[in-house]
Amino acid sequence: MLDANLKAQLKSYLERITRPIEIVASLDDGAKSQEMLALLNDIVSSSNQITLDTNGSDARTPSFALNSPGQDIKLRFAGLPMGHEFTSLVLALLQVGGYPSKATEETIEQARSLTGTFKFETYFSLTCQNCPDVVQALNLLAVLNPSVQHVAIEGGLFQQEVTDRQIMSVPSIYLNGELFAQGRMNLEEILAKIDTSAGDRQAEKLNAKEAFDVLVVGGGPAGSAAAIYAARKGIRTGVAAERFGGQVLDTMAIENFISVQHTEGPKLAVALEEHVKEYEVDIMNLQRGDQLIPGKDGALHQVRFASGGVLKSKTVILATGARWREMNVPGEQQYRNKGVAYCPHCDGPLFKGKRVAVIGGGNSGVEAAIDLAGIVSHVTLLEFDSSLRADAVLQRKLHSLPNVTVLTSALTSEVTGDGQKVNGLRYKNRITGEEINVELEGIFVQIGLLPNTEWLKGTIELSPRGEIVVDNRGETSIPGIFAAGDVTTVPYKQIVIAVGEGAKASLSAFDHLIRTSAPA
Repeated sequence: MLDANLKAQLKSYLERITRPIEIVASLDDGAKSQEMLALLNDIVSSSNQITLDTNGSDARTPSFALNSPGQDIKLRFAGLPMGHEFTSLVLALLQVGGYPSKATEETIEQARSLTGTFKFETYFSLTCQNCPDVVQALNLLAVLNPSVQHVAIEGGLFQQEVTDRQIMSVPSIYLNGELFAQGRMNLEEILAKIDTSAGDRQAEKLNAKEAFDVLVVGGGPAGSAAAIYAARKGIRTGVAAERFGGQVLDTMAIENFISVQHTEGPKLAVALEEHVKEYEVDIMNLQRGDQLIPGKDGALHQVRFASGGVLKSKTVILATGARWREMNVPGEQQYRNKGVAYCPHCDGPLFKGKRVAVIGGGNSGVEAAIDLAGIVSHVTLLEFDSSLRADAVLQRKLHSLPNVTVLTSALTSEVTGDGQKVNGLRYKNRITGEEINVELEGIFVQIGLLPNTEWLKGTIELSPRGEIVVDNRGETSIPGIFAAGDVTTVPYKQIVIAVGEGAKASLSAFDHLIRTSAPA
């Protein structure tokens, strides 16, 4: 099942386990069970501390559970955890085998202190780059707390469950039989949602912090660069982010970040956070900006967060990034995650053999259509303009595909459905004025970005598009408040540009500090 290189890596990792691991597999005579058996035999052969029992009787077949003698761990994989989920399997083996997690002591203690009954089920796809965070977080939670059980389910293998639960987006998380959440979540976010007193504790911690010299709001490429450049100046630096990595976490392939020939968004996000942690930076996760209160006459600036906490700082760098733009047509919100999706890499496999549409003719839209064409039965790409805007090489590839229809001058006007899921869309031909219905099962929206600035309206100058207006130093309309990255008016929303703008904003903030006051 595993090639020689993967076997060698696995054997090296499994040398770190400190207690025996029991694998109990539920198998049948099917091909997938045979693949799973081959995988499990490879695992067993990699460590003399691992045993395999193939007489399991779980209702989901093929599947396997991981436990350790004397422990009460309820952790199961239903389906083959390969692709992006192979790392989740390796981490689960290590943690069940006693190898400590890299989570903070505070997070581990919070996980162990949970009381109640928590039966989690996560549906994932092997091509989803957002799913491993959820699977790994819930696996760790099951290892740490016997009140928690987790089953990671490959949606493509258990299609009947996906159909019965009308799952059209991954990761989809169920808790005690009810839908708990959809989309990327880490352990801290999951704990914050099930531990009802966590928000109040976080607010208290923020309120107790001393003022910063530089406070960065946002943890994407721009925010990370800003934090590093500030910390290197030896000044008190803090980063408050809703999720560290920002939109990079939702990016699949990155091939234009100079000196890095190829990487994936989640990997780059981890590297950014690790780099920031090399310096004395106070990182505060799960903090979404709610109000900016500019300081007057030399007073400290304040940022209030959705948690209720408030941070103070001499200077502020806003790097809250952007999110996928929505169509804002009837039916879009009603059928979000019920056929309307925004990540073709994550959710594409759930539409295997079905008809889908892609909205948007830029690079993202055309790349999505090309990827989906290899999975679904037919792709209809709709572009508002009279021609596609994607690079010529992508357009040539798109037009070579037999199961793709390209519609230009098409204004999407409505998403239609049966009350449970999408069954089509309606668009207007902008040349003829004709209203046309297209029958399909999925719609992937790829029409650009929307800056995360709603909480700043009325406080600092924004462009008509909602972007923060900055000068050539990255300073906003308020002295001492700077901005960087996709949230600003700087053109070309690229990671490499965001990193440079973050560094520039940080240097400008430091220059402001030394001209107005001595650093703390």
